[in-house]
Formats: sequence, structure tokens, C-alpha cells
Amino acid sequence: MTQPAWPAPTTSEPVAATVEVPGSKSITNRALLLAALADGPSVLERPLLSRDTHLMADALRAMGVSISGDADWHVTPAPLHGPADVACGLAGTVMRFVPPAAVLADGELRFDGDPRARERPMGTVLGALRALGADIDGDALPFTLHGAGGIDGGDVTIDASASSQFVSGLLLSGARYRNGLTVYHDGKPVPSQPHIEMTVQMLREVGVEVSDDEPNTWHVAPGAIRARDWVIEPDLSNATPFLAAVAVVGGTLTVPNWPASTTQPGDEIRSILSAMGVHVERHDDGRLTVTGDGTLSGVDIDMHEIGELTPTVAAMAVFADGPTRLRGIAHLRGHETDRLAALCAEINRLGGDAEETDDGIVIRPRPLHGGEWQAYADHRMATAGAVVGLRVPGVTVDDIGSTSKTLPDFPAMWARMLGLMVSA
Repeated sequence: MTQPAWPAPTTSEPVAATVEVPGSKSITNRALLLAALADGPSVLERPLLSRDTHLMADALRAMGVSISGDADWHVTPAPLHGPADVACGLAGTVMRFVPPAAVLADGELRFDGDPRARERPMGTVLGALRALGADIDGDALPFTLHGAGGIDGGDVTIDASASSQFVSGLLLSGARYRNGLTVYHDGKPVPSQPHIEMTVQMLREVGVEVSDDEPNTWHVAPGAIRARDWVIEPDLSNATPFLAAVAVVGGTLTVPNWPASTTQPGDEIRSILSAMGVHVERHDDGRLTVTGDGTLSGVDIDMHEIGELTPTVAAMAVFADGPTRLRGIAHLRGHETDRLAALCAEINRLGGDAEETDDGIVIRPRPLHGGEWQAYADHRMATAGAVVGLRVPGVTVDDIGSTSKTLPDFPAMWARMLGLMVSA
């Protein structure tokens, strides 16, 4: 049943709010997979509870792992096995992280996902697994993996220029391959390097020996993955629409528990907000406070390592005092949707001036009018529409439900930030 379009709230009042952001999707799903392959039980404290993380948990359960609990998740490993059906939804971390673990299973494992997921690049990771000895039918979703209880591993060369997830997915399970794993990247620069750094750090935290000293080369030694308990950081990328609200309409907003040090790319929103004219301060107690007056400067930024922030930055840029150029993000054409085309289409639909370039977009501010903002089943497109709607009356988002991918309570959180009544 099609849901009615969501009327994005508009406000002329400055924001004055504290927003507690749920756990990081990227950390939650990596921790889940490492816990599933560990040498004993683990606990995830304050995991993100969203569609993407439930898909990861269900994928691991389908292969025999026990995952229980509500607010916290208790993970008990077991030998992986099929037959099983693995639903990937639109979650890149599921479709690219689970197959390298599934080669450790006995039996047939069938993978599929949402219609758009069938268009997302998968050949790199599946080709790598075949090169390492896996038996797989298909080069994209849906595909079938015939598990034989493990593979030898060894050396593999891939082109990961379309997604850092190809590297992370292989590394996360590589220690369980009989000979470990060495991944060589051959191609244009890998985007979102902080996500690979996150993977490497988490592997080291569970006792895996990882070498990443040489450019475009990662080696994981064979060995056990140690069980441990994880406390999941807030998802900093999910905080960005709320921080952007202050940039767009002014006021002050506080996010508690902002980490002092992190591998999350979302932390870069602090420098972007500062460059656009917003005051940003992280306090000793972990609070991040942003203060703005609703005036913004245009910026020219290489977003190659932080592409996931592009929709939020683009939504702010339509209200800036000059043009904004976002570069280094050609890979976003292969995300949940073609985010470059989608952003240009939706900004221009509301009367704006956005233009695609070879590797990004240019936004020239113009007065906007109301209308439908299409989300393309993409959670970050949906939240970008909410940001635009703060200052443009009459904006509706066609699929606000897509935010359940990483922020299942987004409409209510947005309303509470603005001091609006939230229906039960």
C-alpha cells in the first residue's frame, strides 16, 4: 500500500533542541559480523535498530548464528550453514559483507534484495570470492553461493573504485580463511577510505593481525576472531540533517556523546559547517553544539572520502549566498540511487539550479517553491528533502518511510526537534 507523501515541516523559528542520535549503522553491522565469526559470545550495547541492521542480523541468523535481545544484542556464534535465503534489502553492508562470510558455511545460500539492489555493483566482490575458490552462480543480485565450509584465501586483486565496501567486506572475514587474505586494489582511488580505516581498527580490536602499510594493499593474517563486547557510537552521518537544520534556519542544537576520536566519515560535518559559517563546538563532556543564524556561505569541497554527506550538504547549499561545488563523488551514481542525478532533479524540480559534473554537482542558489521531493527509496535523499522543507513551504517527501533504513524514528525526531506535537 502506497503511503501518502509526508509534508515537510516549515519553520520561521530558530531551532533550540537536544537530539540524541542512535548508534552507527556502519559500526553496528561490522560488529555483528565480527561477533558472528568470533570464538565466543559477544554483546553489542546501544546498536542501531533499523532496517539495515535487522537485515544483517537476520542474514546471520539464517546461517545459524544466535542473536537475541532488544536494546542490546547478544550474539552467540555457531558453525555457518545452509540452505538459507539471505534478504539484503537495499543494504550495501549486507550484500557486500555477508557473502565473504558465507563462503565459510556448508550448504546453499541464496541472496536477493530490493529491485534497486539488483542494479548495484556486486561483480567485484563476487569475482574476488570466485578467484579465491568460492562457487557462486551469478554476478549480481540475485545470486547463489554454494558453501563448502571454507576457502583457502590468499591473494586477490580487485578494482574497488566503485565502493570501499568491497575491501571492507573481504577483510572482515579474511582471518577465517585458511591462508588469510591479501587484497590489492588496482584502479582509480578507493572512495570513503575512512570506512576501510574503521574496518581495520575494528579487526585489530578483536585480535586480528592486519597490515595496511603499503598503498592499496591490505593483508589479514589467518587466525581466530576474539569475542568482545562493543559499545556502539552514535551515527554521526545520521546526525547531519539535524545539524543542518540549524545551518538553514538558525538557532542552537546539541548532540550528546559525540566521540572525541572516530573513524566515522560523518565527523567531517563539523568542518563543513564551519566552512559554511556555522559555529561548531565539541565540549569536554562529549556534547557537540552548533549555532547558526541561517546565513550560509557557498563552498567548494572534495567529498570523495565523505560522499554519504553529499545530500545533506547539497540541501544546505541551496540556501547559501553563492555557488557550491561538491567534487570527487562520481561513485555516488552507484549508491541506493544515482544520488547526483537525483539531487539535481529534485533541486531543479523546486525551482533551483543544480547541475551534474563529471565527478559531482554544482549548486547555484535561487528562490525555491514548494512541490514534491522524491526520495528514490533512498534514506539520505529523504532527509535532504526534510532539510529543504524547513525554509520552503509546501515541500512534500514522497517516501519518508525510506528513512527506516538507518533512522526508523526520523519523522518523530524531526518533529520533536522543531517543538511540534508528535502523535502517539
